[in-house]
Amino acid sequence: MRHAGRSAKWWYWLAASLALAAALAGWPPGLPLAFAAVGAQSLHFLAREGRPGAFAVQVPVAYLALLAVGAWPPLAVLHPLMLAGTLVTLAFDYCPLARIMSLMPWNRRVPLSWALVRRTFLMPPTAGSVLQARA
Repeated sequence: MRHAGRSAKWWYWLAASLALAAALAGWPPGLPLAFAAVGAQSLHFLAREGRPGAFAVQVPVAYLALLAVGAWPPLAVLHPLMLAGTLVTLAFDYCPLARIMSLMPWNRRVPLSWALVRRTFLMPPTAGSVLQARA
Protein backbone atom coordinates (compact mmCIF):
# COMPACT_ATOMS: atom_id res chain seq x y z
CA MET A 1 0.00 0.00 0.00
CA ARG A 2 1.52 3.34 -0.96
CA HIS A 3 1.26 6.33 1.37
CA ALA A 4 2.43 9.22 -0.78
CA GLY A 5 -0.42 11.25 -2.16
CA ARG A 6 -3.04 10.04 0.30
CA SER A 7 -5.87 12.50 0.90
CA ALA A 8 -6.49 14.26 4.18
CA LYS A 9 -9.66 12.18 4.49
CA TRP A 10 -7.59 8.98 4.33
CA TRP A 11 -5.26 10.18 7.09
CA TYR A 12 -8.20 11.15 9.32
CA TRP A 13 -9.69 7.67 8.86
CA LEU A 14 -6.32 6.09 9.60
CA ALA A 15 -6.04 8.05 12.87
CA ALA A 16 -9.62 7.14 13.81
CA SER A 17 -9.11 3.45 13.05
CA LEU A 18 -5.87 3.27 15.04
CA ALA A 19 -7.52 4.99 18.00
CA LEU A 20 -10.62 2.78 17.80
CA ALA A 21 -8.46 -0.34 17.52
CA ALA A 22 -6.54 0.77 20.61
CA ALA A 23 -9.82 1.32 22.47
CA LEU A 24 -11.04 -2.13 21.47
CA ALA A 25 -7.73 -3.58 22.68
CA GLY A 26 -8.42 -2.11 26.11
CA TRP A 27 -6.63 1.23 26.01
CA PRO A 28 -9.09 3.71 27.60
CA PRO A 29 -7.82 6.88 25.85
CA GLY A 30 -8.44 5.26 22.46
CA LEU A 31 -12.15 6.07 22.24
CA PRO A 32 -11.74 9.79 23.07
CA LEU A 33 -8.92 9.92 20.50
CA ALA A 34 -11.19 8.34 17.89
CA PHE A 35 -13.81 10.99 18.69
CA ALA A 36 -11.14 13.69 18.37
CA ALA A 37 -9.87 12.41 15.01
CA VAL A 38 -13.34 12.16 13.47
CA GLY A 39 -14.43 15.43 15.09
CA ALA A 40 -11.41 17.17 13.56
CA GLN A 41 -12.27 15.62 10.19
CA SER A 42 -15.85 16.87 10.48
CA LEU A 43 -14.71 20.40 11.30
CA HIS A 44 -12.05 20.37 8.57
CA PHE A 45 -14.54 19.36 5.89
CA LEU A 46 -17.18 21.72 7.24
CA ALA A 47 -14.69 24.58 6.87
CA ARG A 48 -13.70 23.37 3.40
CA GLU A 49 -17.23 22.73 2.12
CA GLY A 50 -18.88 25.64 3.90
CA ARG A 51 -22.12 23.84 4.71
CA PRO A 52 -23.06 21.13 7.20
CA GLY A 53 -25.15 19.25 4.63
CA ALA A 54 -22.15 18.55 2.40
CA PHE A 55 -21.63 14.83 1.89
CA ALA A 56 -17.99 15.11 3.01
CA VAL A 57 -19.33 16.38 6.36
CA GLN A 58 -22.27 13.97 6.68
CA VAL A 59 -20.17 10.80 6.70
CA PRO A 60 -17.84 11.71 9.61
CA VAL A 61 -20.77 13.19 11.56
CA ALA A 62 -22.65 9.90 11.13
CA TYR A 63 -19.50 8.06 12.26
CA LEU A 64 -19.34 10.28 15.36
CA ALA A 65 -22.97 9.43 16.13
CA LEU A 66 -22.22 5.72 15.77
CA LEU A 67 -19.16 6.07 18.02
CA ALA A 68 -21.39 7.67 20.65
CA VAL A 69 -24.12 5.02 20.33
CA GLY A 70 -21.52 2.24 20.47
CA ALA A 71 -20.15 3.68 23.71
CA TRP A 72 -23.35 2.46 25.38
CA PRO A 73 -22.45 -1.08 26.53
CA PRO A 74 -25.49 -2.87 25.01
CA LEU A 75 -24.48 -1.50 21.59
CA ALA A 76 -20.72 -1.94 21.96
CA VAL A 77 -20.81 -4.44 19.06
CA LEU A 78 -20.99 -1.39 16.76
CA HIS A 79 -17.36 -0.45 17.41
CA PRO A 80 -15.77 -3.61 15.96
CA LEU A 81 -18.11 -3.31 12.96
CA MET A 82 -17.09 0.32 12.52
CA LEU A 83 -13.42 -0.59 12.73
CA ALA A 84 -13.92 -3.25 10.06
CA GLY A 85 -15.70 -0.76 7.80
CA THR A 86 -12.99 1.85 8.30
CA LEU A 87 -10.26 -0.67 7.50
CA VAL A 88 -12.10 -1.56 4.28
CA THR A 89 -12.23 2.16 3.47
CA LEU A 90 -8.49 2.54 4.06
CA ALA A 91 -7.51 -0.54 2.10
CA PHE A 92 -9.91 -0.41 -0.84
CA ASP A 93 -11.47 3.10 -1.01
CA TYR A 94 -14.83 1.38 -0.42
CA CYS A 95 -16.66 3.16 2.39
CA PRO A 96 -19.71 1.22 3.60
CA LEU A 97 -20.92 4.17 5.67
CA ALA A 98 -20.71 6.56 2.72
CA ARG A 99 -22.76 4.12 0.66
CA ILE A 100 -25.38 3.91 3.40
CA MET A 101 -25.43 7.70 3.72
CA SER A 102 -25.82 8.08 -0.03
CA LEU A 103 -29.15 6.23 0.26
CA MET A 104 -30.59 8.69 2.77
CA PRO A 105 -33.56 10.64 1.37
CA TRP A 106 -31.70 13.98 1.39
CA ASN A 107 -28.85 12.50 -0.69
CA ARG A 108 -30.80 10.95 -3.54
CA ARG A 109 -33.09 12.23 -6.24
CA VAL A 110 -34.70 8.90 -7.12
CA PRO A 111 -36.96 6.65 -5.06
CA LEU A 112 -35.32 4.04 -2.86
CA SER A 113 -35.44 0.66 -4.57
CA TRP A 114 -33.68 -2.68 -4.37
CA ALA A 115 -32.03 -1.85 -7.69
CA LEU A 116 -30.61 1.37 -6.25
CA VAL A 117 -29.40 -0.40 -3.10
CA ARG A 118 -27.81 -3.16 -5.18
CA ARG A 119 -26.15 -0.65 -7.54
CA THR A 120 -24.90 1.42 -4.59
CA PHE A 121 -23.29 -1.48 -2.73
CA LEU A 122 -21.99 -3.39 -5.77
CA MET A 123 -20.48 -0.36 -7.47
CA PRO A 124 -16.67 -0.65 -7.60
CA PRO A 125 -14.61 1.31 -5.07
CA THR A 126 -14.19 4.97 -5.82
CA ALA A 127 -11.60 7.45 -4.58
CA GLY A 128 -14.11 10.31 -4.91
CA SER A 129 -17.62 10.72 -3.59
CA VAL A 130 -19.90 7.73 -3.93
CA LEU A 131 -22.69 10.21 -4.70
CA GLN A 132 -20.85 11.48 -7.78
CA ALA A 133 -19.84 7.98 -8.88
CA ARG A 134 -23.40 6.67 -8.62
CA ALA A 135 -24.90 9.57 -10.57
